[in-house]
Amino acid sequence: QVQLVESGGGSVQAGGSLRLSCAAYGYANSIACMAWFRHILGKELEGVAMIDSDGSPAYTDGVKGRFTISQDNAKNTLYLQMNSLKPEDTAMYYCVADFHLPCSWSTEGKYWGPGTQVAVSS
Repeated sequence: QVQLVESGGGSVQAGGSLRLSCAAYGYANSIACMAWFRHILGKELEGVAMIDSDGSPAYTDGVKGRFTISQDNAKNTLYLQMNSLKPEDTAMYYCVADFHLPCSWSTEGKYWGPGTQVAVSS
């Protein structure tokens, strides 16, 4: 129903910043909630940040104060500004879309982009 394409990943030193982008294509209905999930090596997928169509954000505790999720509805683009990056932020980051409210940290019923890699070195 929707194509999601992430960009902006890369390698950065601890304390540095990256901004991830996600472009959404080919959907007819409004996306109720968009989110960033990540897969840290050796761990399960986890939600990082999510935002509803009105722009209300939510974050997992580990990134509060460091990450900011935002969206540009006119451009169908989602962003994740990541500041003060830590080595433990190293992961594959996925853009996620959900057409149903409420926004949820669950992985079920969502659409996924292919991911973009983020590597944070000490």
